[in-house]
Amino acid sequence: MSVQTSAVKTIRKPGQSKKWIPYLFVLPNLLIFTTFIVIPMVIGFVYSFHEYDGLNPMEFIGFDNYKEIFSNNEFWSALGKTALYALIVVPSIYCLSLAVAMMLIQQIRLKGLFRSIFYWPTMISYIIVGLTWKWIFGDFGVLNYFMTMFGLEPVHFLSDSFFANVSVVIATVWSRLGFYMVIFMAGLQAIPNDYYEAARLDGASKPRVFWSITLPLLKPTTVLVVMLTLIEAFKAYPLLFALTGGGPGKDTTYIVQYIYETGFAKQELGMASAMSVLLFVLISLFTALQFKLSKGGSD
Repeated sequence: MSVQTSAVKTIRKPGQSKKWIPYLFVLPNLLIFTTFIVIPMVIGFVYSFHEYDGLNPMEFIGFDNYKEIFSNNEFWSALGKTALYALIVVPSIYCLSLAVAMMLIQQIRLKGLFRSIFYWPTMISYIIVGLTWKWIFGDFGVLNYFMTMFGLEPVHFLSDSFFANVSVVIATVWSRLGFYMVIFMAGLQAIPNDYYEAARLDGASKPRVFWSITLPLLKPTTVLVVMLTLIEAFKAYPLLFALTGGGPGKDTTYIVQYIYETGFAKQELGMASAMSVLLFVLISLFTALQFKLSKGGSD
């Protein structure tokens, strides 16, 4: 009897021994995420309470870095320029990517080719995108070359404050439009065709169908696109650095570049870490607010 009892105890349910296999597949990504995201975040949070230049020992100063940020006009200026940049880029990418997605889900000739053309810029690194548009917008770039060929005065696209910011917006929208186009195409194709057929039978116009059917049913996709574009706008750096270098002067020095310069050019790693924590909190608040608004609107 004892042998049979021990044998019964060792019997396992089917598949019970394989429950750990999914965790094994997730483990590499989890290790990468922990190593390059979680641990640096914790270290940066600790640095934010210290005075540290990367060479000498850290000195604990409590909330002094955070107090100094609130009187740092350069920080708030960079944050304000970043907010204005986001205020222009986010609606631009949203409207253009949605318009292109709606066009490319129709039955048109060379649809696959147009999809590839719009998506192709998203596969290029930000540095290459910035250098490419610098070659186009530079004082001796392609655009000014063609303008002088037609007898027009060259424009200082990258050395004038207004045109430099416009150039940054154009390059950003060009590089990201295709990515969000694909997201919108997926959202549009997920809308049941029955709604559109019912609207056509009722004689609804195309604008009415768009406002009453397409946009409401695209709400989850809209929340995702707005959230991602907003986060990308506030952490923009490589494209801007390659295109304008933050100039002319500091006119296109947005918040991430300012934090980078504070930490590595001025060697104030503690202050830069405190700025990064504040930026993280700000983006988290924006994201939470977006989710709250979207949830409230769906009730």
